[in-house]
Amino acid sequence: MKTNSIILISVVAVIVIAFFWGMSSYNGLVTKQEDVISQWSNVENQYQRRSDLIPNLVSTVKGYATHESSTLEGVVAARARATQVTIDPKNLTPEKLQEYQAAQGQVSSALGKLLMITENYPDLKANQNFLELQAQLEGTENRISTERGRFNEIAKDYNASIRLFPRNIIAGMFGFEKKPYFEAEKGSEKAPEVKF
Repeated sequence: MKTNSIILISVVAVIVIAFFWGMSSYNGLVTKQEDVISQWSNVENQYQRRSDLIPNLVSTVKGYATHESSTLEGVVAARARATQVTIDPKNLTPEKLQEYQAAQGQVSSALGKLLMITENYPDLKANQNFLELQAQLEGTENRISTERGRFNEIAKDYNASIRLFPRNIIAGMFGFEKKPYFEAEKGSEKAPEVKF
C-alpha cells in the first residue's frame, strides 16, 4: 500500500511538473511570437513614414523640375505598388517578405533617381522645404534600417526558441513556425563604382 502511494504521488508530481513546464514553454513562445509581430509593425511604420513623405518631396521637386516628369511618375508609381504589398505578420513567409522587400526596393531606387536629378537644379537644392524633406527622408531611411535590424534580432531569438530542445516539442505541437529575415538587396555586396 505504501509503495503504491509513493508511485501514485510520483506520477502525479511528474504530470504536474510536465504540465507547468509545457504551459511555461508555450507562454514563452507566444510572447516571443508577439515580439516578432510587434517589431514587424515598427518596420511597417517606418516604411509608411517614408511613403507619407514622398508626395511632399515629389511636389517640391515638381515645381523646379517640370521636364523630369518620367522620374517623378516613377517615384509615384513605385510608392503606389509598394503600398499595395502588405503582409500579415502572423503569416510571414520568406516569399512574402521577399515580395515586400522588392516593392520597397523599387521605392528606394526611384527615390535615388529623384535625388540624383536634383543635383541639376541649384535652386531646388537651396530650397528650405526640399532640404527639410531630404533630411527627413534620410532620417527615415536610417530608421528603416534600424527597425529591420531589430526585426532580424527578434526573429532570430524567436527562431532559436522554437528550434531548441525541448521547446521544439511544444512549438511543433502548437504550430509555431520559423520567421524569415530581411536580407541585403541583390547586388549590394558589390561596392558602387565611382568615376571622376
